[in-house]
Amino acid sequence: MMAKQINLTIDGMPITVDEGTTILQAAKKLNIHIPTLCYHDDLCVAGNCRVCVVEMKGSRTLPASCAMPVAEGMEINTNTIKVRTARKHIIDLLLSEHNAKCTTCYKNGNCELQQLASEYKISEPMFIDLVPHKNYQMDAYSPSIIKDDSKCIRCQRCVRTCEELQHVSALGVAYKGDKMKISTFFENPMFEVVCTNCGQCVNRCPTGALVERNYVDEVWQAIFDPDKHVVVQTAPAVRVALGEALGLKPGEIVTGKMVTALKRLGFDSVLDTDFSADLTIMEEGFELLGRLKKALVDKDPNVKLPMATSCSPGWIKFIEHTYPEYLNNLSTCKSPQQMFGALAKTYYAQKRNIDPAKIVSVSIMPCTAKKFEADRPEMRSSGFKDVDYVLTTRELAIMIKQAGIEFSSLPESHYDSVMGASTGAAVIFGATGGVMEAALRTAYEVVTGREVPFNGLNITPVRGMEGVREAAIKIEGTKPEWKFLEGAELKTVVAHGLTNAKKVMDAVRDGKGSWHFIEIMACPGGCIGGGGQPIPTNEEIRRKRAEAIYREDAGMPIRKSHENPEVVAIYKEFLGEPNSHKSHELLHTHYKARQRY
Repeated sequence: MMAKQINLTIDGMPITVDEGTTILQAAKKLNIHIPTLCYHDDLCVAGNCRVCVVEMKGSRTLPASCAMPVAEGMEINTNTIKVRTARKHIIDLLLSEHNAKCTTCYKNGNCELQQLASEYKISEPMFIDLVPHKNYQMDAYSPSIIKDDSKCIRCQRCVRTCEELQHVSALGVAYKGDKMKISTFFENPMFEVVCTNCGQCVNRCPTGALVERNYVDEVWQAIFDPDKHVVVQTAPAVRVALGEALGLKPGEIVTGKMVTALKRLGFDSVLDTDFSADLTIMEEGFELLGRLKKALVDKDPNVKLPMATSCSPGWIKFIEHTYPEYLNNLSTCKSPQQMFGALAKTYYAQKRNIDPAKIVSVSIMPCTAKKFEADRPEMRSSGFKDVDYVLTTRELAIMIKQAGIEFSSLPESHYDSVMGASTGAAVIFGATGGVMEAALRTAYEVVTGREVPFNGLNITPVRGMEGVREAAIKIEGTKPEWKFLEGAELKTVVAHGLTNAKKVMDAVRDGKGSWHFIEIMACPGGCIGGGGQPIPTNEEIRRKRAEAIYREDAGMPIRKSHENPEVVAIYKEFLGEPNSHKSHELLHTHYKARQRY
């Protein structure tokens, strides 16, 4: 049914829009920019900052355009003296309670409040500076996220993000009036509450109140230490987003330029997390097949199905807090980042004849939770801290700018050898459904000797931005050793965003999900929408990044993990076979239950 059409004018220009459209959305259709702070495309409407007010004929008050739906015959003006004065006073009031040390703020140059203050020329504040009278606090205990109350404008984007997108509610509104603040349970540090470190709050914070913990200086010091050999790995989602932080359009693939930039920054070896993503598929795929054999052939009542992926550290911490009874359903595989770290200080060190104590392992990730993951006590199987420093995509962009590198004009380079080769299956780890698709490409071929029966290896049922997607694949014509799977229908489900993870896990708990394999990514869209990716983010930007991920996969010469020549070599030379004793020593782990508060 066609939506009812509404006619109105904005700044004297007539427009017809669907019923239910807001004034803000209607103005966008006319290319009229109305400033906002509390509004975000991914979140429900709050209407609490009032920066987006407009003048409406017949109304004594100025409505918030983000929250006011259009009505027939409305006459809206967005740039009258009354509107401009109101906006200017609102911005000035926000600044009166805001720590305005902008030049030393991490968000300097990418702060929405700073931009509005510049646009409205707030040079002579008319309100008293209240910052010295406020008991502002900084929470810097977490290895992932820093929370600075002195820069918070109480827009509540972070609260809505944590509740709506992630169903975690680690952040909430405390107190009232001038004492109102964004806080945690009993005002405990974020490190000690249910926070999953996903960083989605960071991605949506308009100021510097929530930022990632920055390790740029530590990495620079390691690079310039002549006694250190600094190895860097890059996650698949970084190569389709880094360009946004360096002046390029969303969805541009910058793999070759990124490798060149890393070499110019001074890293001793530029390698690829995609290598260990391929390795993850081998370990995880064979683990799944092993569990199926125990369930179907050995009739082992203790085997845990469905098996869930373990690549997303935000999801891991979520299940530790929220569904600890299902921890044994997790794959025991470490994430690709941590597999790489363990091998960098064992296999790589042996191949290059380098003392592992001198190796500094750095990863470039789209994810703030990876910083927490690298600090886990479980992640030291190499005898050292497997990954020393985790930088977000944004932090790498900072380093490139600091080095004076003109990114757009860089030539393209290839990754170095030894843990630098990868396949298209590894690249798609960056998008929701990618781990599932990569695993099915390999598992089906291992069991049947034939390629998965989808056109061009593209398992489209697990692709897309729907919150929860189910897919099933029938296994026919198996090899003799896998005949117990003949005619079986492998049932899978993919979810992204922790609200959708809850839906899947509730279905498992209630006996409504008859799946064998579950993929869950903590962030909307998967890693392409990670908490360490360039800001801003919205559904359209995430979609363009995902499209780039699949273009990169389609252009790769090898698109199945088990065909990666360096993966074949590491099993032959070092690991033996998937799920071997050595593999379990270095590449597998277990997690622990945590309190939910």
